[in-house]
Amino acid sequence: MSLSYSDCFSDLLCGEDSGILAGDFPEYSPDLEFPAYIEESIAGFIEDEGNYVPGYDYPSRFQSQSLDASAREESVAWILKVHAFYCFQPLTAYLSVNYMDRFLFSSRLPQTNGWPLQLLSVACLSLAAKMEEPLVPTLVDLQVEGAKFIFEPRTIRRMELLVLTALDWRLRSVTPFNFIGFFAYKLDSTGNFIGYLISRATQIILAIVRETSFLDYWPSSVAAAAILYAASEIPNLSLVNPGNAVSWCEGLSKERIVSCYQLMHEVVIVNSQGKPPKVLPQLRVMTPAGLGSGESSSSSLSSSNKRRKLNNCLWVDDDKDTTFD
Repeated sequence: MSLSYSDCFSDLLCGEDSGILAGDFPEYSPDLEFPAYIEESIAGFIEDEGNYVPGYDYPSRFQSQSLDASAREESVAWILKVHAFYCFQPLTAYLSVNYMDRFLFSSRLPQTNGWPLQLLSVACLSLAAKMEEPLVPTLVDLQVEGAKFIFEPRTIRRMELLVLTALDWRLRSVTPFNFIGFFAYKLDSTGNFIGYLISRATQIILAIVRETSFLDYWPSSVAAAAILYAASEIPNLSLVNPGNAVSWCEGLSKERIVSCYQLMHEVVIVNSQGKPPKVLPQLRVMTPAGLGSGESSSSSLSSSNKRRKLNNCLWVDDDKDTTFD
């Protein structure tokens, strides 16, 4: 698929109707009963989730090494560190990775690692933050926590437009977070462990998002497996049969849930931040004159200790064509 630069847009926020993809449930309380339409909405998420994941052969590209799994893992680790640095919502981090994977499935970077992949990571994180966060750092301030390259705002905005084009402007995705509250309630209708189940499942989802082995599983299966994994750590719920999760809602796959649950037990679960990456020298990437101009339009959340000391950085002029085929 060949992508070209589009005309500039004044507003990068997606204008589509959030509708069924909003996925907002009332805050849980012990006496909460989900209305019948909630189950219908969950079934709708399951029916639509395939439209918001990379194609079926995407994981195999990492196995064949046409895509670099270690480079993707490094990019996801960086996204999670920035997510923690700014206390972003879990959904922001997950959406960033989702955008990145969907772009990599449909489009080709000039190289599978290095500065193109980091530029893509920054653009995806920026778009996700604009979708979900009330305050968004400037595009310069977003490039913290071990970023090797520092990109100019105009370069990031052009990459954002490429991502938006590749995703057909469908930024409201179905994610595991659309399901975990409902599944937690289904597993523990008494409400005694709802808070822990949701919190622990969220940790697990963010911990495994960097693993390419989980790309084979759609959000509903990941959410169900994460809730079951969290339940396995609670004595009162540890004997729950993973196969019974299929009864939680129409459209769930017993085979996929059980398989994903077993994989979670095989993978070492670390905290969402993981190991800090090595501190690498930063390179400010200059943009060819034809790629655009203007200042960052992101909401300001800057402070002197969050800005990079650009005066000490190396300045690199990149004369290569940065159009992504």
